Formats: sequence, structure tokens, C-alpha cells
Amino acid sequence: MDLQTKLNETTGFLKEKGIGQVDVALILGSGLGELAEEINTPVIISYDEIPHFPISTVAGHAGQLVYGELSGKKVLAMQGRFHFYEGNTMEVVTYPVRVFSALNTPSIIVTNAAGGVNESFTPGDLMLITDHINFMGTNPLIGPNDDKIGPRFPDMSRAYDVEYQQLARETARFMDLKLQEGVYMGLTGPTYETPAEIRMARTIGASAVGMSTVPEVIVGVHSGMRVLGISCITNMAAGMQVSLNHEEVVETTERVKETFKALVKEILKGM
Repeated sequence: MDLQTKLNETTGFLKEKGIGQVDVALILGSGLGELAEEINTPVIISYDEIPHFPISTVAGHAGQLVYGELSGKKVLAMQGRFHFYEGNTMEVVTYPVRVFSALNTPSIIVTNAAGGVNESFTPGDLMLITDHINFMGTNPLIGPNDDKIGPRFPDMSRAYDVEYQQLARETARFMDLKLQEGVYMGLTGPTYETPAEIRMARTIGASAVGMSTVPEVIVGVHSGMRVLGISCITNMAAGMQVSLNHEEVVETTERVKETFKALVKEILKGM
């Protein structure tokens, strides 16, 4: 079945369930899904109900779409995403972004839990993503291109919307919140990086590392969507602390989730 047919079936199902206009789509990463619980008059749809949607298998990911109003905007939030390391193809990983685009969603906020590479960061910091490095060894646009969906060679010069970045900075200042900034480097996982890999990442300009986001942003840009990215720095990367584990990731997001939720809600008001 081709992509367009799948998208027609998925969007048809979602519209039947009550999903209408979407102003902003939200992809909520590990431990950050609670923001979706603040959506007013929510329509909640489990991933396993949605035609052609895979299922999220990672702890800290609820695995459902939530639609409704947040900060005066109509939002469609993913509580949990699909990762390449789960054995999904890139088409599967980025399928929800294709669905957002097929629903005529103009903007997307992508969030994640990431390891800090910049030595001035501390766990619990929030980082505005200003750019990314795709170190996943593949690209979600490899294969035939449908010109109706997007161009064969998308320009990634400004993948992260410059106006949205400024809005995030101004919002953080208004909230008296320290917002770090930097380049997110996407690797496949599921292992955490080695200390040598982190030294390499720092050398080539990465501020944080993670196992998601990059494919979704590439497809978002390909589809003509405006993208804002925010990382929660949950730990310092390999070689910068004694050991790494997923429990710490969930623990740190738990600690900073109120700040994170407040920031995203304030940013939404200005979008």
C-alpha cells in the first residue's frame, strides 16, 4: 500500500474520532508526556486503534494521541514516539509527522530527553534546539519522492524555525527561566554513547545527544511545517558522569516537568 493511501485511511479514521483543525502538533518525549494531560476537552486515541500506526514500546511513553485545546490553540499531542532502535523503519518512525501534515498542521513542537555534551550544562536544563546533526547513518527521505508531499532535495538551512526560536527565548526571559541553546545530535541507540563518541560529538559541535527527533524534523521540514525543538537535558553524556541509565532520564524529567510544561504552554500562546 502506498503512503498516500495509508495517510488517507489514517486521517479519515482520526477525523471520524473528532480530530478537526490542528494549529500545533506536539511530540512529547520520554517523561514529558504529562503535558498532554492538561489539554482541555481531550479526545484520546490509543495508537493501537489507529490504522497504520505502530505501537510505542518504551517506558515513559504512554502510546496515545490527545487532541483538544491548550493555551488557546488546537493541539494534537503524541504521548510517546516511535524510535529507530525499536526496529522500526524510518518510514514508520516519521509516519505520525506525515499524518500531521496530511491534517494540514502548520507547526510542530518536538521535545526529547537528551544527554548533555556541552560542559556548561547541568541535568535538568532545558535546551532550545538551534540545529541538528544527523548521525543516524540514514535519512527518512531515502527512496522515491512524492513531489505532492515535498521536494526531492529539501533545504535544511533553517530546519528549526528562526521566529519560533526567538519566541522561545523571549518567553523564557519573561518567565525568568534559564534556557540553554545548542545543536542536537541524533544517533541510533539503543546503547548510550561511549566516552570517545561523546568527545567526537563535542568536537564536531554537538551540545546534546539523543536517539530521536532528527528524522521527525527532517520529515516536518520536507512537508513544509514550521518546527520548534526543545530538549530536556536529563544527564551528562558518557565520560562526564559515572554511569548512565534510563531510570535517571525519567527521574530528571519528573523533576523538571512543571517548568517544561509551563514553558511550552507560554510558547504556544505566541505561536
